[in-house]
Amino acid sequence: MFKIKNPFSLFLKMIVISSAVLTFGVLIFIMGHILVKGIPYLTPSLFSLKYTTQNVSMLPAIINTIIITLCSLLIAAPLGIFTSIYLVEYAKRGNKIVNLIRLTAETLSGIPSIVYGLFGLLFFVTYLGFGFSILAGAFTLSIMILPLIIRTTEEALRSVPDSYREASYGLGAGRLRTVFSIVLPSAVPGILAGIILSIGRIVGETAALIYTAGTVAELPSSLLSSGRTLSVHMYALSSEGLYTNQGYATAVVLLILVLLINTLSAYIARRLTS
Repeated sequence: MFKIKNPFSLFLKMIVISSAVLTFGVLIFIMGHILVKGIPYLTPSLFSLKYTTQNVSMLPAIINTIIITLCSLLIAAPLGIFTSIYLVEYAKRGNKIVNLIRLTAETLSGIPSIVYGLFGLLFFVTYLGFGFSILAGAFTLSIMILPLIIRTTEEALRSVPDSYREASYGLGAGRLRTVFSIVLPSAVPGILAGIILSIGRIVGETAALIYTAGTVAELPSSLLSSGRTLSVHMYALSSEGLYTNQGYATAVVLLILVLLINTLSAYIARRLTS
């Protein structure tokens, strides 16, 4: 006799499959809509060095996006990784300071980006005197992505088996050498995953950068110069209502840029772990 499956299990299986199909379908629809609307308006003039009212070039925004991304990661990545190393490898369990750091990181991760923008406007732009600049935007974004890097790096370090550490200690290596020679290389894929997510948030951020980096559509002469990123550029074109088609073209470039960053990061992770 054949055993009849539990109807509740079949119901849960159908929900899981339906959710996966729905999620994938929405993703394909959004990407297809952007590509169909934007690709016809990707012209060579959109990649000129000079932005004018007749030619709303996105090349300055692309360069500004890359600069802000690199600056934000240079600030946040070392702080987040070293903080996670302390929390996992050095801090004692039940330490009140550790619990406070984790609570603070979880709280920061739930704050809306507009609040970060207002904080950056008051502190970096006004109090420290950076003005509307690339540097003010980078510092603001580094605070935004810091909780994400800490959380993902901490999970990556915890996923490394304790046997790796014990074997290293058994061979006479100290804790510092064990961390940097054994634990960190093993946790590189997880750490890079957190950095990739951070890059995605940086590239797609708009509200915080409007209040800190500004909306000047020019190539920056220094880190203290104002400049708009791709997401801010797309928002400005769409809100003006005059260059909606060029806004879709900017969205296509933004999508391609994120895919290229993810592909490059995955390739680097494979090379480091091979």
